[in-house]
Amino acid sequence: MAERQNKVKKYRKPLNLNIGMLIFGAIFIYVIICVIMYFQTDHIVRYEVTEGSLATNNIYKGIAIRKEEVVSTDTAGYVNFYAREGERVAKGDTVYIVDETGRLSQELEDASLGENTLSNQELSEFRNEIVNFMHGYDDVTYESTYDFKYSLKNTVLKLANVNMLQSIKNENGGSTANIVNFCYAPTTGIVAYWTDGYEGLTVEGVTEAVFDHKDYEKKQMLGNELMAVGDPVYKLSTDENWSVVIPIDAERGAQIQQEDYVKVRFLKNQYESWGQAKLFTGSDGNTFLSLTFTNSMVTFISDRFLDIELILNDETGLKIPNSSIVEKEFFLIDEDFVSTDENTGTQGVIRQCYLENGNISSEFVETDAYSYDETEGVYYMDTSVLKAGDVLYKTDSQDTYTVSKRATLIGVYNVNKGYADFKQINILYQNDEYSIVRANTTYGLNVYDYIVLDGSAVSDDQIITNIKKTGTNKTDTTVSGDDMAPENSPVPEW
Repeated sequence: MAERQNKVKKYRKPLNLNIGMLIFGAIFIYVIICVIMYFQTDHIVRYEVTEGSLATNNIYKGIAIRKEEVVSTDTAGYVNFYAREGERVAKGDTVYIVDETGRLSQELEDASLGENTLSNQELSEFRNEIVNFMHGYDDVTYESTYDFKYSLKNTVLKLANVNMLQSIKNENGGSTANIVNFCYAPTTGIVAYWTDGYEGLTVEGVTEAVFDHKDYEKKQMLGNELMAVGDPVYKLSTDENWSVVIPIDAERGAQIQQEDYVKVRFLKNQYESWGQAKLFTGSDGNTFLSLTFTNSMVTFISDRFLDIELILNDETGLKIPNSSIVEKEFFLIDEDFVSTDENTGTQGVIRQCYLENGNISSEFVETDAYSYDETEGVYYMDTSVLKAGDVLYKTDSQDTYTVSKRATLIGVYNVNKGYADFKQINILYQNDEYSIVRANTTYGLNVYDYIVLDGSAVSDDQIITNIKKTGTNKTDTTVSGDDMAPENSPVPEW
């Protein structure tokens, strides 16, 4: 018994294949093959042509250039302004007064002046100044708040000085003339109480460096401050003609300059005016555009830098992506050698051919025209149908024309018929992503046409199949071989 050994063998069940497993296996293999074929097939995307215009950024920061004259005081003392900022003064008008002794403030405090009220015009000036600041305020340029503060403070002091001095003169019989010096304008101009060092800057002298705000400093002149002889006290803008200079791309600037006069909107207060455009190159090699105005200078007398928007006539047409645009070469065929078949009504040419016996004959070759140049009187015809050296005949004539001249057209591939069909386009305007092309041209596109999004992904007459929708304007499609689509080929359902 001890020698007996018990051996246990595991029983293996035979593989039982049923119809369900076979079907599942076949489906699994089919899915794997489809996935492999999907990644090995060239895919393109179609695009639906729509009407539209290009949204271009026409907002620029410019520098205001005026004819400015800085006036310095010739008397030391406490300066109080008499003319309001932005007010036009004539030669000899009082602009400011100087209190050499410092007694004016005491006189004003001691004088029984009663209540001082502001006129409707003065209140309107306050309101306009506040509204302009509110419209032009930007968190990025918060330092402009201080300019507004000083400007408003100066306005209050100037109005108070004018009213108080007039009251003192009336009460004291002009005795204030003994304690103050009246200073007068040397010439006619618009008064401003600030300097920044750019008063002598000309349009031609603008460089990229002047737009660097890091070192820019605007110095406000405040009333009732002690000033020494020779200190700048105010400045006069002596010419109503002024300019705003903006940095701009050379190509874009050349397009704008062609319009001569451009409508400009000032973002500070939404004021609009027409400026004469002139493109020039600065001494640093950068390109600038100057816009010269004959009015509204006083409105922006307190500003050196202005945000402006150029209101241009944006072109409207068919909007297509730049990735769809391709170039294609064609033969140039004289219009006299292009004819129409009387039986079928199709367009083509009469080409010289040879019969089996070697005799010269002619045949009608159907070929589409892709464009027509009225100036030269030539048609652009496909190079896949005609060959260089082909001899063409004129209808009812023995005159001949040898095919040789070539030229290129820009266009897109239309896929309305299920294959890539080249269509010429006339670009009206273009930016980095899209182009606006002319609509309803003889050989071009129409709205709601479908084109290939990536023009380089297909070739002429390539058949487009297996179309799948992926969105409103884009569809994934699969491209087959380079076979020519037959004329009566079925159009796939879009």
